[in-house]
Amino acid sequence: MDITPYVSVLRTELANAADLGGADARDLAERLTAPLESAFRLALLDALAAAADEITRDLAPGSVQLRLSGREPSFVVTPPPADEATPGFSAPPVAEDDTAVSRINLRVPDQLKARIEEAAGRDGLSVNAWLVRAASAAVQGGAATATARAPRGGQSFTGWVR
Repeated sequence: MDITPYVSVLRTELANAADLGGADARDLAERLTAPLESAFRLALLDALAAAADEITRDLAPGSVQLRLSGREPSFVVTPPPADEATPGFSAPPVAEDDTAVSRINLRVPDQLKARIEEAAGRDGLSVNAWLVRAASAAVQGGAATATARAPRGGQSFTGWVR
């Protein structure tokens, strides 16, 4: 995806706004546009990354990744695996007004982290996209696994049973 036209539009809009301030403002705007070009590009990339995260959340267990090749971004779409794309499968419901993406700090043992990175690499996903897909799949089947957990409270029993 070529973002140069979008950067050019921002450059033109800055020049148009500077024209309202007279010749000094126009000269200043012309001197600022070259250094600001990288800031424009970074802002556009941030917006594209946020969009990819939002789409990934709604597409889970599939994903959308934003990748850079040189200075140009591209999208990589990974649909849900064929075995998970069954008619009974659907992504977890998301409230229509829930457009924010939340951050979670997750602490896992180093060995598990290495296995997660390996699995994500096998699937051609980022670790974040892989974890979103895994969490979505777990939520879909979570009712059965939640009841199989051991009771909490520190109670244990030992002895013989006939």
